[in-house]
Amino acid sequence: MQRTLLDRIDPAAEGVVSLVLRGADGPLAPWEPGAHVDLALPNWLTRQYSLCGDPADLGTYRVAVRYDRLSRGGSEYIHRFLRAGRPLDVSLPRNNFPLDPAPGYLFLAGGIGITPVLPMLRAAAAAGRPARLVYAGPSLAAMPFAEELRSAYGDAVRLVATRQDGRPDFAALAAELAPGTMVYCCGPASMLTAVEAAFPAERLRTERFRPEPKVFGPDTAFEAACARSGRTVQVDADESLLNALTHAGFPVSSGCREGVCGSCEIAVLDGEVEHRDDVGAAEGRMYACVSRALGPRLVLDL
Repeated sequence: MQRTLLDRIDPAAEGVVSLVLRGADGPLAPWEPGAHVDLALPNWLTRQYSLCGDPADLGTYRVAVRYDRLSRGGSEYIHRFLRAGRPLDVSLPRNNFPLDPAPGYLFLAGGIGITPVLPMLRAAAAAGRPARLVYAGPSLAAMPFAEELRSAYGDAVRLVATRQDGRPDFAALAAELAPGTMVYCCGPASMLTAVEAAFPAERLRTERFRPEPKVFGPDTAFEAACARSGRTVQVDADESLLNALTHAGFPVSSGCREGVCGSCEIAVLDGEVEHRDDVGAAEGRMYACVSRALGPRLVLDL
């Protein structure tokens, strides 16, 4: 974790605040567009937020937080109780949504989904790549950083107030897509569903803030053999691998516990994994918060 001080907390839109975190011990760890961090809050909760500042500025990180009326304690605490000057621990950045090289880009964002997309647009413009942003929200007042984007990028940014103008026509945007253009989208589930139906999968990259509903078989018990320690942990049918390892004294980091942030990644040396995450685990890796064994035993690099 990195030690930071909350330098500023400012309104960014209706129901959204912007947090600027300054490194308490010098420069912060570098990051690339699409990255997110875990923010350890003083109320003992840890939440994940996309970095939406300038990757060239390693003195500060910027994140934005929308107030959720069904908050589990994270956004509510930030909006109601967090104040400038508070020390906060922040993880090293992780990137499950990297900006791949392409001859051009179309960026699509909905609401708070603008946060990972904003530095992507900045990077594309700096590289001289043709790039457009279509940014939708219920109203202009509810869209964080709308004026910042319009001021910086002019006609390359299209702001869509959906209560007045309706949802963007994604099929029309797909029809006019230039050859080689990559599409990046982050927003609510309904937007992602519409975008996935309109654009070819090989040219589309998306990020979800909530896991996509999936159906799996019944959970069964299995053993987790920890190769480096020589210990075996029993994982019952009604508990996650992450919880079983934590209770057995293996300090696996965790964040969302929903399979979307990637903080609980562990290496698998042997055994078949049922991957239940939305990140897309690499070969030989799994996310312990949601994924399980398909057989009676996994061998882990712990």
